[in-house]
Amino acid sequence: MVIALDAMGGDDGSAMVMAGAALALERYPKLSFIVFGDEAQVRPHLNRYPALEARCELRHTVSCISPEMKPSLALRQGRQSSMRLAINAVAAGEASSIVSAGNTGALMAMAKFVLKTMQGIDRPAIATVFPTQRGECVVLDLGANLECDAENLVQFALMGAIFCNAVLGVEQPSIGLLNIGVEEMKGHDEVRTAAAILRERPLPGVFQGYVEGNDIMEGAVDVIVADGFSGNIALKAAEGTAKFMAHMLKQALQSSLMGKIGYLFARGCLKKMRLRVDPRRYNGAMFLGLQGVCVKSHGGTDPEGFANAIGVAHDLVAHRFNDRIKQELARHYGSADEDRTVTIDSIALTEEAS
Repeated sequence: MVIALDAMGGDDGSAMVMAGAALALERYPKLSFIVFGDEAQVRPHLNRYPALEARCELRHTVSCISPEMKPSLALRQGRQSSMRLAINAVAAGEASSIVSAGNTGALMAMAKFVLKTMQGIDRPAIATVFPTQRGECVVLDLGANLECDAENLVQFALMGAIFCNAVLGVEQPSIGLLNIGVEEMKGHDEVRTAAAILRERPLPGVFQGYVEGNDIMEGAVDVIVADGFSGNIALKAAEGTAKFMAHMLKQALQSSLMGKIGYLFARGCLKKMRLRVDPRRYNGAMFLGLQGVCVKSHGGTDPEGFANAIGVAHDLVAHRFNDRIKQELARHYGSADEDRTVTIDSIALTEEAS
């Protein structure tokens, strides 16, 4: 399996990417990589890992996408960037997937422009895994689409259920629509219409109805479906709450001698809790609905987190995730292939969502 890596993305650039790739290679010894980046910057870090160097092809480019660059500008000016060339490698069949820690909006725009969306999918969605009281759940969309119609939400539900099955191994995932209440009359027209469609349409899972924000961490369902605006707020609120609780706990334990003594007795349990909610463990968001596997790593992650993002790409390819989505979509929308051309102007119209 060959994975294309954007070595210039992320806060720590090629040092973090190479260290993460070396760690991923230890976990998946049959992997190979095509690495795109400035050789003068990448080579010194790559040379530190002889086993990785033997499984890498380094392709030189000095161009990269800055974190502030708008998606449409990235499309016009970033054709020789490390991000764009890595995506091109997937489109050309040289690599099975691409992993980048770079600019999210630019990555989504480029991937959509180059790889295009599948037949039956109008818009890609960003999906990731959340820890819950009962295990883990899949949440989408996390920010690719600020506004969604009912059919978009139905497509997200289909892709989310297949993602849950492929990544988490849940045979019949339970699916819920994120709403402001569980009553039938609650929510926007788009959400209510999507719920009506999901109750009638055969699914690769079981539609449970509406769920609220507090149901996410409780693990009420296996797949949470939302528009990108609501999903992104839920993601950031969860991350902020986790940091706040960690800060408050640390402050409480350090506030007195008894607290410090209590920590000595409880540190084993606290370590287990920290590992359970470690964001690096869940790093690696998939752009669902594209004709190619594209995984976005958090820009501020470390090698452990980036290795986990590579692991997500590996699992999606190994489980033939996109083929399974196409089969499921064919049951709902027909099997004819369609060339879904994306223009730069259409990207510009949706930049605010990115």
